[in-house]
Amino acid sequence: MIENNTTSQTNFTFQKWIALIGIALFIGKLLAWHLTNSDTVFSDAMESIVNIIAAFMGLYSLYLSSKPKDEDHPYGHGKVEFVTSGIEGSLIIFAGIMIIVQAIDSLMHGKNINKIDYGIYIVALTGIINYVLGYLSIKKGERENSLVLISSGKHLQSDTITTLGVVISLIIVYFTQLFWIDAVIALVFALYIMVVGYKIIRKSLSGIMDEADPELLENFAKILNNNRKIDWIDLHNTRIQQHGNKLHIDSHLTLPYYYELRKAHQCMEEVIKVWVENTDRNIEFNLHMDDCKPFSCEICQILDCPVRQKPFVKIIPWDANNISQVQKHQLNTSNDNRGLEK
Repeated sequence: MIENNTTSQTNFTFQKWIALIGIALFIGKLLAWHLTNSDTVFSDAMESIVNIIAAFMGLYSLYLSSKPKDEDHPYGHGKVEFVTSGIEGSLIIFAGIMIIVQAIDSLMHGKNINKIDYGIYIVALTGIINYVLGYLSIKKGERENSLVLISSGKHLQSDTITTLGVVISLIIVYFTQLFWIDAVIALVFALYIMVVGYKIIRKSLSGIMDEADPELLENFAKILNNNRKIDWIDLHNTRIQQHGNKLHIDSHLTLPYYYELRKAHQCMEEVIKVWVENTDRNIEFNLHMDDCKPFSCEICQILDCPVRQKPFVKIIPWDANNISQVQKHQLNTSNDNRGLEK
């Protein structure tokens, strides 16, 4: 198992700042609503409540996911990040619905807006801070493979889009005095953030359900292809699970059947070393050793093998599709197509 506790701690600290800044921005938006009496500004302020709740949920999930494995959680606590991200996506959708309800009410009943210039300055400032903080959160999350930080960042940036809509509507209303415009613009951006919320929920569900990640598998296969040893005959039945910023990799490695245990274990360690040296992910491996079969001779590069039964034909390059298949690979020499056999 390769872990980086320092990374978990820095992620936790960063998320804590997101939560604290979220509270400060919420107070600023409440002030803007108090000055302007704008329903759209009020809706933006209410969405900030979702930001605060989501930030503290993310903070808790980072704390929990950094805890070591125990008897009740043999794979660790990393999947809590997918759960909290899903809840965060749901909250974003709820905020969108809330904005829609408020905007429709404004359209139906109408409302005057006061001190629009003050509202523009305050709301614009909160939007800029949110966007910068969201950008930093996404970049840090991508760099350290933290779904919580990525989700928080996207949430903050979606809130920025909403805030931009509020600013635009306030500017238009300031010059036109058409108070219904800010409600219409709020409706448009409410739909946008609901789409963002849906995408976050979709990604969190894929993580909870251990949905295969073709890009991750392809990267894994590419790294091993580029560093392939001649006695790594075959790689199959590969599964990659994501637990927060950690990966758990199960795979079957086919080796010459006459290798003694020490030699076979050394080959497994070489596979692990290659992957560790070419990724920044925290990883846990579970490699299973398989013995070669007579049909393996056709794809085996050990040309001076003392027990070879068939001539070498060609290598089967590993890719995301074939390393995830359950069976060992073989060639169908009758038509030179790729085949499979247990």
